Formats: sequence, structure tokens, C-alpha cells
Amino acid sequence: VQLQASGGGLVQVGGSLRLSCASRDINMDTYAIGWFRQAPGKDREGVPCITSSNFSTVYPDSAKGRFLISRDIAKNTVGLQMNNLKPGDTAVYYCNAGKFVAGGYDNHWGQGTLVTVSS
Repeated sequence: VQLQASGGGLVQVGGSLRLSCASRDINMDTYAIGWFRQAPGKDREGVPCITSSNFSTVYPDSAKGRFLISRDIAKNTVGLQMNNLKPGDTAVYYCNAGKFVAGGYDNHWGQGTLVTVSS
């Protein structure tokens, strides 16, 4: 199973980017989808932006009011709209798809897309 994360790039402080996570292999609306990030020299941030299979959402405090996670069912993608970006948002962003299945947890990661916020 492959997840493709895209949309990263270089943006100035206060700017916006929209990330996208897509898959040809799974029906993403049956999975909880999370956007995690890993800043340079740091561990992957454990509290992601999540949209569950019932479309509820969860955001870390660092993202509340600035980031919006959403699903496009027709395109089988999950987007992360990031506004008012700050230098602390600089990181590689990874999407993750997961759901409980009989006997375990079906879990998949994308390859990551780099977001760099310049001051």
C-alpha cells in the first residue's frame, strides 16, 4: 500500500500551503488519516492532525486555528490546509492511514513532504 504526500515547499512566515495525501491502493474514507510532522533534529511529533473515518477531527494545540484537515471523497485524498505558517512549522510532514481490522491494526505511511517556513 502506498500513500503519496505532496504539496510541501518553501513559504514565508504568515504564508499558506496545502498538503495532500493520496492513495491508489486503499479507500481512504474507511481509514483514520493523520498528518504527523518531524522537525529537523527532532522526533516525529506525536500529536497529529487527524480526521477519523467518521469525519471527526483532532488538532494539536500548535495547529488549532491555523490548520484544517479535510477529505475529498471523490478524489480519495486528504488535505491539510496550513495557514499563518511559522518557522516552527518547518518539518517533513507525513500522512498516515490506519484502522482496526480483525486481528490487528492496518497502518500505512506516506513518504513525507518537506515544508520550510522562512522568516
